[in-house]
Amino acid sequence: MLELDVSKIAIIAVVALLVLGPERLPRVARTAGALLRRARNSWQNVREEIERELAAEDLKKSMQDLKREVDVRGEVNAAASQVEAAARDAAAAARSDSERS
Repeated sequence: MLELDVSKIAIIAVVALLVLGPERLPRVARTAGALLRRARNSWQNVREEIERELAAEDLKKSMQDLKREVDVRGEVNAAASQVEAAARDAAAAARSDSERS
């Protein structure tokens, strides 16, 4: 990252004053400040958009996980199959008891 301390900023200011002159320096400084603000705002917008997208993806994943945990259809079907099998076994046992008697 670019490290600017007071001495480096002072050197840049003196060079800018010598190159641009006192008439153009304030205008250039305002333009540079505006461009820097615009770039910073754009970067912040991109960053916020990425964070929103990541949050949305996390929310979708959480919803899918919760849906899988709450979905009991498989368990209900398995229990129904067990009950049907037990009923068939009981009916078969009752028939065999009645045939023996």
